Amino acid sequence: MSSHPVAETVAALLPRARQELAELVAFRSVADFAQYPRSESEGAANWIADALRAEGFTDVALLDTPDGTQSVYGYLPGPEGAKTVLLYAHYDVQPPLDEAAWTTPPFELTERDGRWYGRGAADCKGGVVMHLLALRALKANGGVPVNVKVIVEGSEEQGTGGLERYAEQHPDLLAADTIVIGDTGNFRVGLPTVTTTLRGMTLVRVQVDTLEGNLHSGQFGGAAPDALAALIRTLDSLRAEDGSTTVDGLPADAAWDGLAYDEEQFRADAKVLDGVELIGSGTVADRLWARPAVTVLGIDCPPVTGATASVQASARALVSLRVPPGLDAGEATKLLQAHLEAHTPWGARVRTEPAGQGQPFRADTDSPAYRAMAEAMAVAYPGEQLQYAGQGGSIPLCNTLAALYPEAEILLIGLSEPEAQIHAVDESVSPEELERMSVAEALFLRAYAG
Repeated sequence: MSSHPVAETVAALLPRARQELAELVAFRSVADFAQYPRSESEGAANWIADALRAEGFTDVALLDTPDGTQSVYGYLPGPEGAKTVLLYAHYDVQPPLDEAAWTTPPFELTERDGRWYGRGAADCKGGVVMHLLALRALKANGGVPVNVKVIVEGSEEQGTGGLERYAEQHPDLLAADTIVIGDTGNFRVGLPTVTTTLRGMTLVRVQVDTLEGNLHSGQFGGAAPDALAALIRTLDSLRAEDGSTTVDGLPADAAWDGLAYDEEQFRADAKVLDGVELIGSGTVADRLWARPAVTVLGIDCPPVTGATASVQASARALVSLRVPPGLDAGEATKLLQAHLEAHTPWGARVRTEPAGQGQPFRADTDSPAYRAMAEAMAVAYPGEQLQYAGQGGSIPLCNTLAALYPEAEILLIGLSEPEAQIHAVDESVSPEELERMSVAEALFLRAYAG
């Protein structure tokens, strides 16, 4: 870390940041109120509102969003005529899965081997603390040179769209020149990365019917059309021999021109079993970030235990298609439905229905905000250059904001990296990453204001 005054301030603030993260992690703020008390989420929201007020934010509000959760909003006015930057994070977390499988309790921030463990430590309560650290470091070194809006969502992990709907209903609230989404992260610890693309996604249910009812497979098997066999053949048509995704009419040959993803490294990250091949063609980055990818998420058919000797009359599946930037998710949905219907064999009856979708996202990396971020990252990560990575997953709010504010620049940064194991057991954050990313965000705000 450089001996920059902002970096020195952040280093001095780190013990306090750890204490604050511990307080935030202690709230069991899973936005599934059937399993976790609403009071836990409300506690986290109030903690954040209090922290913003303590930093001099005005207009701090708990926004009741249409999905029954709360997002926290605050505004910190900057100098006359300054640009406005929106900082985003979320305080809700994934369920801890099997609490007994955690080495230390999931809702207790615990330090070991130089990392801080706890649910939400990286995703995304650490992101909340990162924004606070960046602003404090600027206040201690001449002041915050931009108007700052902060929005901290309460149901990002549930995907129930509360904040998206709220933003659409109150389009002026989150308007900004630049938006920093603090919910992604570096490709590797110590490698400064901005996520410049997100794949969108579409879900389609497909049902195949062949008979009025199940039949005895000895008496009828061999001539009676089997709906499960028909469905398997239909689903198999979505992949080429090498495992590449093939949906009729959907381009699948785009190339990724940012950060390269080493194949051996990917095998290790994905924990692929020895001797099992990767699927698809092109580079790993092409496959993950630039091309469509189909996954069969589930099949309804008789389980193995208790199955009888029957020819199945009907079968259904849920199919997911990740949609890369440059393709429209609605168009991809139609092509996927048409493909499934066209590739169902034996004249079997087939019905498809969309079950949800989100658009892909691509940032404009030639913009002033990206130049400012590259400058800031070079100071926070001496000797490293800013890398551009994609992300296979989607952040639906990104698209909502991009649609509401087409002129705004959107940057995706954060504290998740492969060792953080977000969404898994033993999630953790690297305090060095928290420190460096907070410095980078502070210097970004300063460079962008200039």
